[in-house]
Amino acid sequence: MSIFFTACRVSYSLNGASIPPEAKTVSVAFFQNYASLAPPVLSQTFTEALRTKLSSQSRLALVSRDGDLAFEGSITGYATMPVAIQSTDQAAQNRLTITVTVKYTCAFDEKRNFEQSFSRFADYPSNQNLTTVESKLMDEINDQLTQDIFNKALNNW
Repeated sequence: MSIFFTACRVSYSLNGASIPPEAKTVSVAFFQNYASLAPPVLSQTFTEALRTKLSSQSRLALVSRDGDLAFEGSITGYATMPVAIQSTDQAAQNRLTITVTVKYTCAFDEKRNFEQSFSRFADYPSNQNLTTVESKLMDEINDQLTQDIFNKALNNW
C-alpha cells in the first residue's frame, strides 16, 4: 500500500486534499474589488477567509507571496435581486450573489493551474434591509466560495 501512495507522488490528508508532496507553502494575494456595488470590506474579508480555509484545511504554511501553491484574483461581481415574487408583485426573497475570479498556480505541476470564476449566493427575506444582513450573508457566501476554490485546487474537482 505504501508503494502505491509513493508512486502516485501525491500527498493525501485526512480531509481528502491532494497536495503535491513537494509543496510546503501557499500564498494568497489580496483580492481586489472590481464589483461596483460591493462594500469596501469585502476584499479583506474574502482574502482572509481564503487564507484561513487553506491554512486550517491543509498542511501548508501560509506565506505572504511566492508560495509553492499561489492564489490570486479579484472580486468581479456583487449583486442583489428579487427571486421569489408574490402575488402582490413584491419579492418575498432577495438574493445576494458574489462572483470572484481566481488564478491558481502550482509550482510543481502546471496541469493543475487554472483561472476560473466562482459564484455563490445567499437568500434573505425582502422585509429585511440588505445593510442589516449583509455582513452575515457575506460570511456565508465567502465560506461557500472558499470551499469551492479549495476543492477545485486541492481536491481536483
